[in-house]
Amino acid sequence: MLDFDHVSLRYSGSGAPTLDDVDLHLEEGELALLVGPTGSGKSTLLRAANGLVPHFTGGLLTGSVRVDGRDTSCWQPRDLADVVGLVGQDPAATFVTDTVEDELAYTMESLGVGPQTMRVRVEETLDLLGLADLRRRPLGTLSGGQAQRVAIGAALTAHPRILVLDEPTSALDPQAAEEVLAAVRRLVDDLAMTVLMAEHRLERVIQYADTVAEIAAGRIVRAGDPREVMASATVVPPIVRLGRLAGWDPLPLSVRDARRHARALRAQLPDVPPQRLEGPAAPGRVLAHADGLSVRYGRVEALRGLDFEARAGEICALMGRNGAGKSTLLSVLAGLTAPTTGTVDVDGLVPRRAAPHELVRRVGMVPQDPADLLYASTVAEECATADRDIDAAPGTTAALLAELAPDVPADRHPRDLSEGQRMCLALAVVLSGAPALLLLDEPTRGLDYTAKERLCAELARLAAEGHGILLSTHDVEVVAAVADRVVVLADGEVVADGPAQRVVTGSPMFAPQVAKVLAPLPYLTVGQVSAARAAA
Repeated sequence: MLDFDHVSLRYSGSGAPTLDDVDLHLEEGELALLVGPTGSGKSTLLRAANGLVPHFTGGLLTGSVRVDGRDTSCWQPRDLADVVGLVGQDPAATFVTDTVEDELAYTMESLGVGPQTMRVRVEETLDLLGLADLRRRPLGTLSGGQAQRVAIGAALTAHPRILVLDEPTSALDPQAAEEVLAAVRRLVDDLAMTVLMAEHRLERVIQYADTVAEIAAGRIVRAGDPREVMASATVVPPIVRLGRLAGWDPLPLSVRDARRHARALRAQLPDVPPQRLEGPAAPGRVLAHADGLSVRYGRVEALRGLDFEARAGEICALMGRNGAGKSTLLSVLAGLTAPTTGTVDVDGLVPRRAAPHELVRRVGMVPQDPADLLYASTVAEECATADRDIDAAPGTTAALLAELAPDVPADRHPRDLSEGQRMCLALAVVLSGAPALLLLDEPTRGLDYTAKERLCAELARLAAEGHGILLSTHDVEVVAAVADRVVVLADGEVVADGPAQRVVTGSPMFAPQVAKVLAPLPYLTVGQVSAARAAA
C-alpha cells in the first residue's frame, strides 16, 4: 500500500543527505510508528509519502515512493489527495476557510464529493473527534489542540486509504490524545486504513502500533515488531526504560502490561523516593499576580475571575484539557492579550501598558508556534540578532542553542528546521535575555526525550538562579521530571493548585507512566526508581 524503495534525498548545498537509502513497506490496514531523534528526517519522510517532497520542497530524490501503486514522481500532491491524507506538525498552517465545519468540508469540495455525502461525512467526523460543540467556531479562536483535531478531521473526510500523521498528539491533552488515537486505531481495524505516524510522545502511541521503524540521520536503522525494536532502540518511552531497568521480559508497552510485572519491583523500593517531591521550601518573591482575571473572545469566556501568582525560583506547570485557558493566561502575562476584567501585575508593571524595552527584561514568552519569533534568514543570523537586541555578549544565544540542540546547522534557514529544532532555537532566543519570568507554551512539541532532558536541566538551572518558570503543557512526563507546582485549569478557572507530586498522582489523567505502574508508591520518574535501587 505504501512503499519506500531505496529512497534518498539531498538538498542543494547540503553536505549530507536528508534521507539515506530508506527502505520501508507498509501493508493495507497497518499502523506504523516512525521514531527517532529530533531532526533525524521523520517529517521529510512523511512528506515524501504524498509527493510534497520533492515537488514542493525541491531537492534530488532517488529511489521510488509508491502509494497504492502510484509513483509519487509522476503524480502531483493534489492528484494524490484521494489516496493520501497528510496532517503536518503545524495544523493551523493548512487552514483555508473560516470555521470548523467549512474546513472539514473543504477537501471534499475540492474532490467533487456530492453535497449529501459531504454532510454525512462532516457529521461523522465531528462525532468521531469530539468537535460537535465547535462546528461553528472561527478557526482563529481555537486552542492548539482543538486546531490539531480539526486538521486531522479535514484529512479524514476525504476517506483516504493512507493517513500520514506528523506529531498528531503533540498539542492534545491526555484525554483528547486517547480519543484521537483510539479513533485512528478504529480506522485501521474497521476500514483497513494504512497509517504512518511520527510521534515523540511514545508513551501515548506505542501500544497502538503494529510496526515500529527507527530512523537516525536519515536512515532506517531498525524496523519490525514494536517489542523487538524497543528492546534496542535509542528513543524509548518511560515504561520501556522502566522495563529495561527491572529486567522485565517481554518489555511492556502499556501500563496494563507493566503492572503485571510491577509487584516484585514495588516490594524492593522504599516507600519514600530519594528525591524531594514538594515545592520549594521557601518560595521567592511574587513575580506575577492576577486578581479576578477574566478574558472574553466574543461569546467565549476563556478565563473567569481567575486568581493566580507566580514566584521566583519556582517551576509551575499549567495543565488542563484543550481550551481550558492556559495559553490565554500566558498571553495576558506577556502583554499580548488585554484582560476583559481584573488586574495583572508582572514585577511592578501592567504588561499590556508597559513599554517593550521595560517588559522584555521582566517576562519572556515562547509561543506554541516558535516561527512567530524567528525572522532572520539563517540560524546564525537569528542568534546574532538576539544577542544584539538584549545587549548580550556575542555567542550567548548560539551557546544556549548548542546546549538544547547540538546538531542544528548554523547556515540553515529556520523554516527548513524540524519543528523540534525550531522550538529549541526560539527557546534559546528567549532564554538569552534571562527574563525574570519565563513563559513557555507547549515547549516540548517536536522534542525527543534527550532534548527534553536538556530542556529540563536548563529550566532547573534558571529556577535555581531565581527565575520564575511558568509552562503550559500536556506533557505529563516533563511535568513529573521538573515541576515544583502544578495548576490545573478547567473552563477558565483554577480547579487544582499544589505540589506537583500530589496533584499529578491524584489524577489518573495527568499521572505519568511510572506513577501509574508503581502506585500507591509516590514515584514519578525512572530516575527516582534507579536512584532508589542504587541506594538500597
